[in-house]
Amino acid sequence: MTHTPEAHTHHKVIAHGGPGRFITHLVLEELGGRRLIWHSRRNRKGLDPEPIERHGRTPPAHAFVLRPRVLTWWIGASFMVGAALFAIGSAGILRDARFDGSPVLFVGSLFFTTAAYLQVLEVINEPRHDNGVRPSWSFFRLETEKIGWWAVVVQFAGTLLFNLNTFEGMRSLDPVRTDWWVWSPNAIGSVCFLVASALAYAEVSKSWANWQPRNISWWIVVINLLGSIAFGVSAVTGFVDPKIGEMLDARLSNLTTLIGAVCFFVAAYLLIPEMTARADKSATAQGNP
Repeated sequence: MTHTPEAHTHHKVIAHGGPGRFITHLVLEELGGRRLIWHSRRNRKGLDPEPIERHGRTPPAHAFVLRPRVLTWWIGASFMVGAALFAIGSAGILRDARFDGSPVLFVGSLFFTTAAYLQVLEVINEPRHDNGVRPSWSFFRLETEKIGWWAVVVQFAGTLLFNLNTFEGMRSLDPVRTDWWVWSPNAIGSVCFLVASALAYAEVSKSWANWQPRNISWWIVVINLLGSIAFGVSAVTGFVDPKIGEMLDARLSNLTTLIGAVCFFVAAYLLIPEMTARADKSATAQGNP
């Protein structure tokens, strides 16, 4: 952040922190002396600050909720559909090498892109950290002081590359053009997913060794990171050797695509119960516009 927060609605800010220059959490003190932890991820998900003694340990109230008026719900649903289609496409190729899973993967990539853009909207239209007031609605805004903004924008760029990769995968190309139009965007898109997942993990966890098994947000970013690693392996092994016109390891490439898709599906599902992880059980869930 370029400045230090000075105030928060009805609370006094007594400490703040986060990775590098980014502020991801504030320690708030109420008039009665009770201390709370405000977290950037919880803030954009419409969740309230947690009591400091229960930080990272607020369980979801429900395993699944139907809230189509909440932006986060559509993010989870869209990622689930996209991941399911990627799993179906890659599993079909593994089962039968003659199966053309490219159209299925392309449609799945469109759902990924939709979900990724909704995440951008979620970040740029979240309540301000210092007063809880939402900014005027916008379809895009530069907010480089937020680590969450970098994570979702980089991921959105990766999904656009997957759109190109899967679309070109439906064409009959020679090995050189396949590497240029299919493998290259796949590799760069996979790097984008890795970077975005690492940023998301850094937002939630204080360090790589900071395990939070009772924190549903931690599980989401960890599983997403594992999925991104699997997609990275898929991209590397999917390189087509121009001399023989075959992938380095087609079976491993499709298998790791399947593994990554399953990870993304699970993480996307967990976004739904995460919406109900309110620290103040008496409060009604507050959705995004």
